[in-house]
Amino acid sequence: MCLGIPALVVEVPDKEWAVIEVEGIMCQVGVHLVGEVVPGDYLMVHAGFAVEKLDLAEAKARLDLWEELLDFERAEKA
Repeated sequence: MCLGIPALVVEVPDKEWAVIEVEGIMCQVGVHLVGEVVPGDYLMVHAGFAVEKLDLAEAKARLDLWEELLDFERAEKA
């Protein structure tokens, strides 16, 4: 099973790459599979590549689920 992570686009240095932010961490990902992106877009990212563009409502729902998963993981370690 693969796990995609919802991420916010913060910069687009060229049309094949974007800089994203996840939990305060920035990294560069390929956008070859999703087409043009602009800062403020949300993407699902897996293995260094965007695999899906998300609208704002879907991004919020997936970010909320991601936060639930992280909270559960943190509680298990405590």
